[in-house]
Amino acid sequence: MKLKFAPALAVLFVLAACSSEQPITPVPEAQKAVPEASTLPVSETGFSQNAEVQRFIRQQAGLGVMGEGQLQQFFAQSVYKGNIVNIMNRPGTSRPWYEFRSGNAGAGKINGGRRFYQQYRQVLDQVAREYGVPAEVLVAIVGIETNYGSNMGSFRLADSLPTLAFGYPRRGEFFQQELHEFLLMAKEEGRDPFSFTGSYAGAMGMPQFIPSSYRKWAVDYDGDGQRNIWGSVPDVAASVANYLKAHGWQRGGKVMVPVSMVPTTELLALIDEKTALNKTVGELRRMGVTPLEEVADHEKAVLFRLETAPGQYDYYIGLNNFFAVWQYNHSRLYVSAVREIANGVGGGKL
Repeated sequence: MKLKFAPALAVLFVLAACSSEQPITPVPEAQKAVPEASTLPVSETGFSQNAEVQRFIRQQAGLGVMGEGQLQQFFAQSVYKGNIVNIMNRPGTSRPWYEFRSGNAGAGKINGGRRFYQQYRQVLDQVAREYGVPAEVLVAIVGIETNYGSNMGSFRLADSLPTLAFGYPRRGEFFQQELHEFLLMAKEEGRDPFSFTGSYAGAMGMPQFIPSSYRKWAVDYDGDGQRNIWGSVPDVAASVANYLKAHGWQRGGKVMVPVSMVPTTELLALIDEKTALNKTVGELRRMGVTPLEEVADHEKAVLFRLETAPGQYDYYIGLNNFFAVWQYNHSRLYVSAVREIANGVGGGKL
């Protein structure tokens, strides 16, 4: 996709990124004029006329993210996207595993993963050796997130993040923090903020990192001076591996193990608890849960089930590496799909 740039703002960002001193490159006074702010919703006022946006501008300027004039110019060029708020407001639907699996970890996804792995095998295996995360897991995450880079999203983050930060109150605080991270990211990377594209929720590139994740865990693995998670498979693979390693992935460990159990009231209540490694395998054994593969009693685990057909369930324990992937996306179905693709690509039994 050919990106559109805002030249004047791009120059300001590049200059800011090249300077180690504060304040950032001065902006002409004419650009610093602050419009009269309104307390009406940003959908009615636009960004520049909104009181909450003006407070954010003053806060960010005070933190040294960039100059107030630059921020005024940024919001003057950002476009409120009401369709994004409409998407976010759609009621969530919980799908059973047999439906989720078909759409996210079916034969097409696995075959695509095999082709992706074959094409980039050398660098994927190299990253796997260095970080201790199997190559097939890296492939699986990229497959689920963006279908191996074919669907990375086309929303400008300079539009989507301000829209969600000031037009979606339910998660406004979260998205204002991500907008802060995004502005810093653009400054650090020396790029025009209007050149970044991603999902409607502000996730970017092949691994769909949000700005805070990018700043913490993205890696310039190919050594070209850019952490390019949009087009560099070495950078993408290392970034995902770095994320999982930072979140506790253990080299050589399994993700999940099938178990045999009678679904008692106590165990079903345990399944319904929030995802956390609160029990050891030994404790679960004493509660009537029998692992069907070898696993040490001292390992921490979470008990869960997958609906394989209407009203029919298979039961599992998720181990440490299950929890590491769960922190990438807080869904047990997501982790199960990652494992399904990884096993299909690598021929293993994670």
